[in-house]
Amino acid sequence: MKKLLYITFLFIAFGCKSTSKIKTDTTTYYFIRHAEKDKSDKTNRDPDLIEKGRKRAQKWASYFNKTKLDAVYSTNYLRTKNTAKPTANSKGLETILYDPRAINYNDFLNNTKGQTVLIVGHSNTTPFFVNKIIGEEKYESIDETINSKLFIVTINKEIITSKVITID
Repeated sequence: MKKLLYITFLFIAFGCKSTSKIKTDTTTYYFIRHAEKDKSDKTNRDPDLIEKGRKRAQKWASYFNKTKLDAVYSTNYLRTKNTAKPTANSKGLETILYDPRAINYNDFLNNTKGQTVLIVGHSNTTPFFVNKIIGEEKYESIDETINSKLFIVTINKEIITSKVITID
């Protein structure tokens, strides 16, 4: 009888595997604007990246190399998707598309709580998104010539911090 209980205990202790993700109290968001786009055709509303932009997208992937990311988000444009792609690929993640005009920020916060997330947007949508997450109007649109700003937002319980750094 004791052997049977011991075997049952071992089976339960070592046979059960948790499949849930471990959540932490800290949520970290990395926001970037898409890399350099092709501006040669003023009528093209969905231009791709130029060579310099493709190199920058690879630099972003290198920058995030040692960062554990749980998700990568991008707007549904070639320039943003192709900026996100090298990082998402290096992490084995699918890029999740979002519409900055239709996103529910409270749902986004709830769905990403405890995660580390990269969000790729545009010169106007990225600072707007950051402002919504931090709950204040702190950041203005990014100049069209700047593709190197990284906004970092950290939420630990009720404490929200944000900063901007430049990665060249």
